[in-house]
Amino acid sequence: MNAALAAAATLVALAFALSTLDRWLRRRRPHELAWTVSLALFAVGSLALWWAESSGWSLGAFRVFYTAGAVLNVPWLALGTVYLLAGDQVGNRVRWWLVFLSGLTVGVVGFAPTQAAIISTEFPTGQDVFGVAPRVLAAVGSGVAALVIIVGAIWSAWRVWRGRNPSLGGQRVVAAPRRLVLGNLLIAVGTIVLSASGTLAGRLGKDRAFAVTLLLGIVILFIGFLVASAPPRRSNAAVELRSVA
Repeated sequence: MNAALAAAATLVALAFALSTLDRWLRRRRPHELAWTVSLALFAVGSLALWWAESSGWSLGAFRVFYTAGAVLNVPWLALGTVYLLAGDQVGNRVRWWLVFLSGLTVGVVGFAPTQAAIISTEFPTGQDVFGVAPRVLAAVGSGVAALVIIVGAIWSAWRVWRGRNPSLGGQRVVAAPRRLVLGNLLIAVGTIVLSASGTLAGRLGKDRAFAVTLLLGIVILFIGFLVASAPPRRSNAAVELRSVA
């Protein structure tokens, strides 16, 4: 069951990443590239979980899972929020810091000494395996970035609902405000679900909790993205005028 959940999360993350990549290739908007990187990391982390649940945990699989799934995926998703709310200038500055953080994370987690051996049949945790540095990176990467996404999504939804510009970095044209509000709220909910694995771990077990929250969270994020980015419906009058023309 855990392997099946991880496999489903991998496929959804890949579909989501291809969707945002296609939009970035057509429009070259920086927030869509940030989302593509984040979702590719989600897919890598889910794939590592899928592999480990299918064939047994190893130190290499856990390092990949921890780097992509516990540290870097949410910060790159938050970078998209920064671009949308604060504009390209602020987003570019944050991006360079995030590139540095990503390189630092790969080096620290990839070569960090371990405190305990990996048992192939048990889901490992950063607290049991790693020392302080990788766990600090995970806490900052997941906690701060998740807060940016949740607060940014709720704030943007509130601004749009009040008929105001949702961005501080320039005027954004909102063609379908209700869809954008609903999409932002779904993105906030999806981020909260991704952060809820610790709450479910006591009831479902650590590996099942991560698999369930990963799948549910990425599905809700994907739905929120589709709702927020869907084109507005054309009125019947507009369709008739276009037909006459």
